[in-house]
Amino acid sequence: MERISHWIGGKSVAGESGRTGPVFNPATGEQTHEVDFATAQELDAAVAAAREAFPPWRATSLSKRADILFRLRELLDQRKPELARIVSSQHGKVVSDAMGEVQRGVENIEFATSIPNLLKGGFSEQVSTGVDVFSIRQPLGVVAGITPFNFPAMVPMWMFANAIACGNTFILKPSEKDPGASLFLGELLQDAGVPDGVFNVVQGDKVAVDAILEHPDIKAISFVGSTPIARYINTTGTANGKRVQALGGAKNHMIVLPDADLDMAADAAVSAGFGSAGERCMAVSVVVAVGSIGDALVDKIGERLPKVVVGGGDEPEAEMGPLVTREHRDKVAGYLDSSKAQGATVVRDGREDDVYQREGFFLGVSLIDNVTVAMDAYKDEIFGPVLSVVRVDTYDDAVRLVSENPYGNGVALFTRDGGAARRFQFDVEAGMVGINVPIPVPVAYYSFGGWKASLFGDNHMYGPEGITFYTRGKVVTERWPDPSTSTVDLGFPRTR
Repeated sequence: MERISHWIGGKSVAGESGRTGPVFNPATGEQTHEVDFATAQELDAAVAAAREAFPPWRATSLSKRADILFRLRELLDQRKPELARIVSSQHGKVVSDAMGEVQRGVENIEFATSIPNLLKGGFSEQVSTGVDVFSIRQPLGVVAGITPFNFPAMVPMWMFANAIACGNTFILKPSEKDPGASLFLGELLQDAGVPDGVFNVVQGDKVAVDAILEHPDIKAISFVGSTPIARYINTTGTANGKRVQALGGAKNHMIVLPDADLDMAADAAVSAGFGSAGERCMAVSVVVAVGSIGDALVDKIGERLPKVVVGGGDEPEAEMGPLVTREHRDKVAGYLDSSKAQGATVVRDGREDDVYQREGFFLGVSLIDNVTVAMDAYKDEIFGPVLSVVRVDTYDDAVRLVSENPYGNGVALFTRDGGAARRFQFDVEAGMVGINVPIPVPVAYYSFGGWKASLFGDNHMYGPEGITFYTRGKVVTERWPDPSTSTVDLGFPRTR
């Protein structure tokens, strides 16, 4: 069986631990690869390669770094279908969805190409007689990213684009469920001109994660995953003196006010609830129907569900694929039983669809009505194609529901009332807010991240806060004697 190995010092390196994990095609249920699991010693080798590459990479001009990132962007654009097929075959999402994932990752590369401008500092002249002061930002050194299964291409690009643009060297520990994209990215980075050792991949499980958290030469860690693991990453990483940004779980609400366009809201709920089989930290998992619109809204959502085509990633007509593993599919399906037992109304049970009988890890789209905050389907992050409807009487009830929830990742409001929208974005306690936009993922030149139990650490992911996270500030106070000597050089000024 084909093995997926590490990428260290610019080349594929076979694992030596003797431990491996299975990689499946979720559409067929078949194991397609084995992935090596690293030891702490193998992580040491990756850190050594990154540490050796850091001084010359840090000294590389900003223009040269930007030039390499431009080449990477072009290579990704040319080979996007190949990367999307790898993502689809190991994660399960349909190819069109995987193409969208890759494109959103590419936007982060595009942002990072602006690094000459992003690292501009401040300058104050003559703060004292003959004295000037200026500020600069410098890279940290070796940094690491630990990424989730649901976006095996995009989330790494959230991290390494800014990290290497700022002059750091990077170690990626991808999910062991769909690690193939990580090696493809390593090869593209090398083809773009990234020096050996600047980007490394260490495959593995908790052994590799703990080695990253404890390694003294790793200065910062970025993480995206569940809240319990995010909390562990933050606590352990900071205890070991590291800078940490750890994005956790979510329970994203979509509030629909009585004046909203219900057809538009139903379209949005289905799109945001079931895209990527609900395996998104920004997926809408709870629709909050305000006032008397509950029955009409549930009916309109229900009318759309039979039209969602579920199938394998390589099936051209498929809109939603399987879940990533059989165990996760079965866990998600269990919420349909617990919801019914706890008093909710199961409007549509995805296990009744023909696709549930296929060999892969499929579950049809499911809808639960009359959900309350005491039910497991509301309290837990389901992370699958199960949409819950909670009914409340007023706008204030809806906002209170969101603000009292322990998560604070994303939220959306559907309304025609500009005043209500303005009040909502002021009132609501969540890090990312959509107004008639169901999945308010920020563009690459803003930053991504939630509040409360959805974020541990001070900096959000990518964008301007990503530059801050991967650099540290330095202030220089200087005074120079006058005059200075100079020479004549008629050549055109060079930056590289």
